[in-house]
Amino acid sequence: MVNTHRPPATSSLNADRVSTGPRTGSAELPRLQEPYGEGTAAGWPVTTWQGWQHFATTPLPQPPRPGEAPRSRETRLAYHSAFVTVRTPAIDTLAHQVRTLMILGRHQQITARPSLIVTGPPAAGKTTALLHVGRTCHLAHTLRTPPPPGTAHTAVPVAYVLVPPGATAKTLVTEFARYLGIPIHTRMTQAQITDAVCHTYNSAQIQLVLIDEIHRLNPRTTTGAQAADLLKDLTERIRATFVYAGIDVTTTPLFTGVRGAQLAARATLISCGPLPARTGTRRPFTDTLTDLENALDLTHHTPGTLPRHTTYLHQRTAGRIGSLTRLIRQAAITAIHNGTEKNHQNHTGRRPTRPPRRNPPPPPHHPLKQPTPHQPQHPGKQKRGAPARTRNPQTAGPHTTRYRPTRRSLAGRPQHAQANTPTTKATPLPGTTATRDSPQIH
Repeated sequence: MVNTHRPPATSSLNADRVSTGPRTGSAELPRLQEPYGEGTAAGWPVTTWQGWQHFATTPLPQPPRPGEAPRSRETRLAYHSAFVTVRTPAIDTLAHQVRTLMILGRHQQITARPSLIVTGPPAAGKTTALLHVGRTCHLAHTLRTPPPPGTAHTAVPVAYVLVPPGATAKTLVTEFARYLGIPIHTRMTQAQITDAVCHTYNSAQIQLVLIDEIHRLNPRTTTGAQAADLLKDLTERIRATFVYAGIDVTTTPLFTGVRGAQLAARATLISCGPLPARTGTRRPFTDTLTDLENALDLTHHTPGTLPRHTTYLHQRTAGRIGSLTRLIRQAAITAIHNGTEKNHQNHTGRRPTRPPRRNPPPPPHHPLKQPTPHQPQHPGKQKRGAPARTRNPQTAGPHTTRYRPTRRSLAGRPQHAQANTPTTKATPLPGTTATRDSPQIH
């Protein structure tokens, strides 16, 4: 039986840390204690409640404001390392769909609630969009239902789970338990862990479950099929909206076949593909590139430099927001290190254009290689293997090569053609026999 007793909070400054409770067979709700200290907040991964709480409540990096004093070099390097999150069409679509589906399934108690599937190629911004929407939901819930003074948060709105490589049903449900710090020991069966997870998630009032790297599941194997069945069971027992994200999941067997068809029938597909260069009269890639340039913190950068290289950057990154953001951040850090303080095409990997190289003049002939009077030139002589020269009748001069027929060609020609062809006949010596080519002497 799962114990949901919550011990009283020990301090009024209890907005960040989670206590997992004693290592017993019972599961407790997340209990917030003291604020994070150095090395505690950053050490927790985002797949735990401690790490997610730190990620959601940490203020986002702010771009420089007009008229603001220049920041230090180390501050600007840290800013470009974290950088801002630019809202893309995929983020706007995902945020709108999540808000709609959460309202749609709020009072649905019997069957599974509708879910979302975020698919796309690598480096297309799927995880960034997932985390951005989760952070927005977390902050909105905290602002709407603040905890009473001197008490801890009684609800956990968002859960973020990463599918482990080669996941089985037990390892996958263990990741759900690890997020809230539910004590798990080796003797617990999969059914016991699943019961504890479902009860604790419903008691913590989790409203949104984000599952990333869903393409790692393979229902064609026995363990993968059991993990897919577990997901279906969790969507029916946990009163929350599930959002899956993975690389090209529509082409994987996860959402095909008997098991996958049921998951896909309850989900709405959102494609997080590359940004197109032009959509009608709009230019999504150029607009995103302009927003990224406006967020740079370089002292000598001229606005409008990067949009002039839109075509090159679109070909270089294939329109993927993840590759574009990484390229611009790397170029900005390089510009700060070398002191140029401006982001241009050389930092993004493009070589500057050079004027076309003119053909050099032909080298002068060496005097020793010029023909002498006793060494006549042979203009018509060709090397072995060289292509045959074609004779142009319009440019042919009087000193053209005369056609000389051979014996084989004369053998097949008529008599009148052979008579007109000048040939040289040799006269045999006295006492010898005339050959075939010499005239007969009677």
